Amino acid sequence: MSFVFPNSQSIPVGVVIRKSPGVTRWAKWAWRAIDMLPGAGPADWTVLRRDGDSTEFHAATLPLELYVSDTEAYVHELQTRQPSIYVVLSPNAASTDIPWKVSLVTASPYEAQDYCDSSEVLVEKLPMPEGMQAWVGDFVSRHHEEDAFVKRKRRNWRDDDAEDGIGDPRISKDSDVYSSPRRRREALN
Repeated sequence: MSFVFPNSQSIPVGVVIRKSPGVTRWAKWAWRAIDMLPGAGPADWTVLRRDGDSTEFHAATLPLELYVSDTEAYVHELQTRQPSIYVVLSPNAASTDIPWKVSLVTASPYEAQDYCDSSEVLVEKLPMPEGMQAWVGDFVSRHHEEDAFVKRKRRNWRDDDAEDGIGDPRISKDSDVYSSPRRRREALN
């Protein structure tokens, strides 16, 4: 189910998160986004699978929104060796059992990088399925406009604007405004 707005397009994406035993004594559990479910219905940490101590959850379904203003980022992502979708996990203060909540799903590496600058969130990179690559590619082909390269013009410098060490002409003083304070005191005495 895809929604179409004048400057955007979106599709619901379910996020699968795996909870597994931590590998250090400081972290009892490791939480990691491992997969996505394009077109998924609503979910709130629904258990999908248990394998020993590991559990996989359909944590949430969020819209993956594409915006006309971000087509340059999508072009960049589609040209990588493995195009990806980025999942942002934020701390969940409301629950002690589930320390993370899914905050964002994005196809923009630039937006994901902005979240990477924070030490409070986790940003996970998931491979983009081929069907989603085609959907993003179609959006880009319809809306992306390449910016033309504009060479900067060289400024014409004027040599007659040199101040010759006399300081700011707007300040009226008997001596040079660039003189050291000691020399100035001696001149006043």
